[in-house]
Amino acid sequence: MADSTSSHPPRNRPDATEAPQKRLSPSSSETSAELTQLKMRLHRSLRQYPDFPSPGILFEDIMPLFADPLLHKSLIRALELQVTSCFGQAQTPDIVVGLDARGFLFGPSLALKLGAGFVPVRKKGKLPGPTETAAFEKEYGQDFFQIQRGGIKPGQRVLVVDDIIATGGSAAAAGSLVQKLGGSLIGYVFILELDFLKGRKKLNAPVHTLLSSQEENTSEA
Repeated sequence: MADSTSSHPPRNRPDATEAPQKRLSPSSSETSAELTQLKMRLHRSLRQYPDFPSPGILFEDIMPLFADPLLHKSLIRALELQVTSCFGQAQTPDIVVGLDARGFLFGPSLALKLGAGFVPVRKKGKLPGPTETAAFEKEYGQDFFQIQRGGIKPGQRVLVVDDIIATGGSAAAAGSLVQKLGGSLIGYVFILELDFLKGRKKLNAPVHTLLSSQEENTSEA
């Protein structure tokens, strides 16, 4: 007979007895492989300058990542995957805060990809209207960051981004500004890290670095 039985359903109908196949999740091996490939491509594209800005420092220049549109696209995609894999789809930020000035290079694009707003943290005196202020120490003295009041609503999930974490002072100041406005600081994401300066110890939220860090012996070479 042409009619199907329970053990042989028609070809145009799914078999209710078969378990549905799982869809790949953002944390799947396929996504991890994509992120690994992107990281390798980006790291190969960095320029290195020994003894800049002072002797013993190996300066890694991220500007080539923005000079090439394909590398720029790869950077934003890699950051997007890094955020979603570290924090999960349900905990992606409502706001991305970028630090003055290189956090502005990729912060807005990343925020757009994540469906989040972008809020800048700037040097003192650069933002109009009422602001909150936080101080941080630099090698030559004290400096100040500011954020506009109302830029972050109480309870919003906030991710702080910058190009590199060194001593961690400026990132810590940005994190304190987020909390002054009532934001929920979910973490920090950087492109690069200088491990030997131990900057992440100053930060009170999870820290994630996209590309491999400089070790102390590399910097001293």
